[in-house]
Amino acid sequence: MIPHAQGGILVECGPGSTLPALLAGLAAFGLQPGQISDVLLTHIHLDHAGSAGWWAEQGARIHVHPAGAPHLLNPHKLISSASRIYGEAMQSLWGDFLPVPEDRLVVHRRIGSPQDDETFTLAGLPLRALDLPGHASHHLAYICQGVCFTGDVGGIRVGGARHLRLPLPPPEIDLAVWKSSVRRLQAGQRQGDFSWIAPTHFGLYPDPAWHLQALYQALEDVEAWIEQVMPADPPVEELNRLFLEWTRQQSQAASLPAETDRQFELANPSWMAARGIYRYWHKVLHPTRPVGF
Repeated sequence: MIPHAQGGILVECGPGSTLPALLAGLAAFGLQPGQISDVLLTHIHLDHAGSAGWWAEQGARIHVHPAGAPHLLNPHKLISSASRIYGEAMQSLWGDFLPVPEDRLVVHRRIGSPQDDETFTLAGLPLRALDLPGHASHHLAYICQGVCFTGDVGGIRVGGARHLRLPLPPPEIDLAVWKSSVRRLQAGQRQGDFSWIAPTHFGLYPDPAWHLQALYQALEDVEAWIEQVMPADPPVEELNRLFLEWTRQQSQAASLPAETDRQFELANPSWMAARGIYRYWHKVLHPTRPVGF
């Protein structure tokens, strides 16, 4: 949450299922829902944007990538796609996903143009939105007051560890594009655009140079692993087993405590990454047949 004189700005709003925790957190800062003026969505995956419609009902403006806007106006396709992945757990995991009224939607329309960033001001605070695809085609990051809020293109860190992992869910990951986005962030960091990095999952860190280099290396590593494993075309269940074993080896090499490794798996389930990798191989790198997720 970014505070301002009239209330605050949320960077991401999470799913409907976590609203009680978010509201309790805001109350600890003395804020009521109606004091949230804006919600900055990095992308429209349910864990980031699921409660956007609820926040719009409270009066917040919802900021989004142009390619994500239609799915907030009418979330039927997004919900249907997610339901194929999560099945009966859909409601318990994510809760309700309400549509966002058009008059509550702020679409950063310069994104995707030759000048693919947008500078704007909210409650007197200067912000920039950057177009950074790779985790999803409709992915933004935001820079405000020296902090880069990276969303999922910035990877996952838990427990303050100097270790990160990649969120690789279906349906849109593209590792080559993702690496280009990381290079862009690295260039901005070297130019002094930001000195702190804040991945949605989780935290705020004063080491953006290390973080972004580790992120780029993680992309290189998973690319090499995919090229080693996927030519044998393992079924997704076997791919899940192989990927889980590989990530455990990485944890051991990094001397991660068992509890931290467990937190990473909870935040970034290997079965989801296996499905994302499987789809990426068959739909992006080697399109051969329909993939049902």
